[in-house]
Amino acid sequence: MRIISGILKGKHLKIPKNIKVRPTTDQSKEALFNILNNRFNFNEIKVLDLFSGTGSMSFEFSSRGVKTVYSVDKNYNSIKFIKNFCIENDLNIKAVKADIFKSKLQFNVRFDIIFADPPYSNREEYYTELISILREKLNHSKGSLLILEHPETINFTKYRTVLEKRKYGGCLFTFIIL
Repeated sequence: MRIISGILKGKHLKIPKNIKVRPTTDQSKEALFNILNNRFNFNEIKVLDLFSGTGSMSFEFSSRGVKTVYSVDKNYNSIKFIKNFCIENDLNIKAVKADIFKSKLQFNVRFDIIFADPPYSNREEYYTELISILREKLNHSKGSLLILEHPETINFTKYRTVLEKRKYGGCLFTFIIL
């Protein structure tokens, strides 16, 4: 796993064995960031990375010039790794240990992009609940772009706020207005 672009382009991430990962592939990340690069000026946006795991998406955003990145995961080892990587590489990422489903976590920040790569589930209700929770807890970010990574078996056709879907390998990115 590596950072694809920006000031840390090509830097490999040495993930500790105590962090279980299902990383977003380099091909998927590159395609996603090509889309986002055409829609956003990275120097002017704020990003929330939920279920951040290794932090690779947070690192990618920060490497590309995003000044405000929050990285949230419930795993202590993930947060510790992200914090250490940020110190070693002089990145300004706020790593927060929290379970988005259980915590009272709320931000007084308006995020432009919310990236969520939750543990995969084949239950549509899981994703429906997640979107509902995000709309409640991120009330300052209404109108923001939620990018939800999920298996291709899940369909969001009932949501009028879905902008588009992109398939890369065995995963889908669904773009939803929060």
